[in-house]
Amino acid sequence: MSVLQTAAISIQKRFGRQRLRRIMLGSIPFVVLLAFWQMNTSMGWLPPVFIPPIGTIWEAIYTLSDGCTGASAVLSMQYECMFTNHILSSLGRVGLSLVIGIPSGIALGVLAGMSRRFAHALEPIGVFANAISGIAWVPLAIVWFGTGWLTTLFILLNTVFWLIFFNTLLGVRGVPRVYENSVMTMGGGRWAIITQVYIPGALPSIVTGVRMSMGFGWRALIAAEMIGGDSGLGFMIFVSAAEYKIEEVFLGVLVIAIMWMITDRLLLIPLERWTIQRWGMVWRPD
Repeated sequence: MSVLQTAAISIQKRFGRQRLRRIMLGSIPFVVLLAFWQMNTSMGWLPPVFIPPIGTIWEAIYTLSDGCTGASAVLSMQYECMFTNHILSSLGRVGLSLVIGIPSGIALGVLAGMSRRFAHALEPIGVFANAISGIAWVPLAIVWFGTGWLTTLFILLNTVFWLIFFNTLLGVRGVPRVYENSVMTMGGGRWAIITQVYIPGALPSIVTGVRMSMGFGWRALIAAEMIGGDSGLGFMIFVSAAEYKIEEVFLGVLVIAIMWMITDRLLLIPLERWTIQRWGMVWRPD
């Protein structure tokens, strides 16, 4: 048996044949895209100003690690434009918005699902806020808070909070009242109903809301950083575009997509599957 066959068998045993097949099928579009990208570099179909060579994308990582020049100096930004700092800045904003938005959205969503009066008071405001794109708040946020962390955090919270609130509200409303009556019959109080009935029953909807809020939040974050930010991947893309450094723009776009795919595949999808199976929505044999 050759080395390649041995490696293939070990990979199948580790990942499973079906999972490996899904990974291979999902990677086909990216392989084709990279092939066309390399062919464009070799054949010269489009000039580098439109689509830079793949090698220049790797070189841009080291270029961005040397510090900030050009447009940032003109803007008098006393900020060291390290590539990792841009990534950590964007991740920090997303993480802070989730830490604030998820608990508050779940709490108000559960209260609104339990009380019709509370729901009638908050639901119209939620509909109004969800109808307005997070990007539309950027000009007002700049006027209110200036450029920086507060502006981007405000935009993210507008996106994260209302999506989680609505999904929690719908999830609580979908819980059969017979479960609530059963807990009350057994002597359970209001807190027991919330922790043992409403939140477990609404958890699949809550996790879906988290996935949606993170997806829309990433888009709002990049737009906010481009217009009203002083750091982050969106800011990096904006500065690079102003200097016609197309390879850095491509690098920023690729990093945003890769970070979201990793977060979605390794964290959110397993969390959603575990939540649905944990609370009896789906049964999967061993």
